[in-house]
Amino acid sequence: MNAKEYLEILHVAERLKDTPRHCTTTKGRTESVAEHSWRVSLMASLLRHEFPELDMNRVVNMCLIHDLGECFTGDIPAFVKTDADRAAEDSLLDQWVKSLPKEISDDFSALYKEMDAQQTPEAKVYKALDKLEALIQHNESPISTWSDNEYELNKTYAFDTVSFSEWLTELRKAILEDTLEKIDHEELT
Repeated sequence: MNAKEYLEILHVAERLKDTPRHCTTTKGRTESVAEHSWRVSLMASLLRHEFPELDMNRVVNMCLIHDLGECFTGDIPAFVKTDADRAAEDSLLDQWVKSLPKEISDDFSALYKEMDAQQTPEAKVYKALDKLEALIQHNESPISTWSDNEYELNKTYAFDTVSFSEWLTELRKAILEDTLEKIDHEELT
């Protein structure tokens, strides 16, 4: 890969800094996709000692690239994203990945294939962290920014995704405690 190719990849990825997500930050500012991807990656990096048998560098790489398709489509919340939306995002991402220098294209393609298959422990951890980060962010955001369906969704979302791991299940339970506390506090005010 030459310097120009490298810069072009970064220019496309920079779009995620300006791509808003459904959620807000603690102070009520709309979160970007780049911020979400950064924190999911940080979450994976912090778990190196909890999952020493896994290739956590691969998990971090999955977390870093998992939402690159949103450079082309924007963010669509999971609870409203249709199969047609997924197909459009996947098609545009695939076209872009195929246009990259061969070594990068091959690396990304292999990671996306593994992420989609959800067969390896690494892919399962990435997917769990992606969903858990969204829940954590909702708990940190003002409850006034929650949509009506999120009160119930935040109580049930991702339990199936973390069920393969005792540690991640415990994390999900701790997130649920925070959710219930936030809802209870809202009801008292």
